[in-house]
Amino acid sequence: MKRVARVGVVLLVLAAAGGGYLLWRSYQPEGLPAGFASGNGRIEAVEIDIAAKSAGRIREILANEGEFVTAGQVLARMDTAISEAQLREAEAGLQQAIIGIDVARSQVRQREADRAAALAVVDQREAELDAAQRRVARSEELAPRGTVPAQRLDDDRASFQGARAAVSIAQAQVAAADAALGTARSQVIAAQSAVEATRATIQRIQTDIDDGTLRSPRDGRVQYRVAQPGEVVSAGGRVLNLVDLVDVYMTFFLPTEAAGRVAIGTEVRLVLDAVPTLVIPAQASFVAAVAQFTPRTVETAEERLKLMFRIKARIDPGLLRQHIEQVKTGVPGIAYIRLDPAIEWPARLQVRLPQ
Repeated sequence: MKRVARVGVVLLVLAAAGGGYLLWRSYQPEGLPAGFASGNGRIEAVEIDIAAKSAGRIREILANEGEFVTAGQVLARMDTAISEAQLREAEAGLQQAIIGIDVARSQVRQREADRAAALAVVDQREAELDAAQRRVARSEELAPRGTVPAQRLDDDRASFQGARAAVSIAQAQVAAADAALGTARSQVIAAQSAVEATRATIQRIQTDIDDGTLRSPRDGRVQYRVAQPGEVVSAGGRVLNLVDLVDVYMTFFLPTEAAGRVAIGTEVRLVLDAVPTLVIPAQASFVAAVAQFTPRTVETAEERLKLMFRIKARIDPGLLRQHIEQVKTGVPGIAYIRLDPAIEWPARLQVRLPQ
């Protein structure tokens, strides 16, 4: 009886193992001919966060979850009242700076007139000095003969010294006028710089205001509404999450032997669990240069089989646009890749698309 019981247990174990194997085989893809490989993956798409550049309050959101949006479409607006007030302040400052240029230029013209007047005075004083020098010369020649009184000679010499001092004073006034003119010209440059700085401030504030209008960078579908109108978000705070349904791909893994034969552009067929009757064409758009799932030390052939390379198969954007309403992300499936371009695709992997 014990022997019969043991045999029964063994038979039950074998039956369970056989049933498990059949169940496992039912979930595996059909055998592939030589020159093909396959890997499990999941449909993914490029996701974009629509976020606020600066901290602030959300004034309104113009897109709801599930809506299709186009590139450049306004999705949300931030409250920019403070920036708009700063813009008006900067514009008023610009007008003052422009007036400052006119004032500085009028100062330059005035200093130029002062310098011209100082030069005229120098010419006058030099002429007076020349006349005084001539009188001294004559007096010094005639005084010894008694023709000119000694007092006149003294007066002429005093006049000469006074004329020479007057020339020095006039020349000093010219130098002062030159310095004042240089200062006035520098004030013009400073006023012009103030205008340029104010214009730059206006441009910066206007950019901040423009950044308060959140636009879609590309066509896509709103996946999540992360925040709501009235909420305050920090700089870089997310408002919406957008998924680009024309930039869709599946990521899967292949062992070293197969991955080494995959090149960019290699044909791929995708079969999704949700619609197993369809076969979607794709192309390998990325092949990892570094293996993953690598053991710490590779010493045996069995361990080398653990080396896997990530492959990305991208679906044609034109095809996605034709069926944009049916595109879904996160759907699992199997990627079949043709390693030998000379081999025809099996009948079950011929392209079949929705009508």
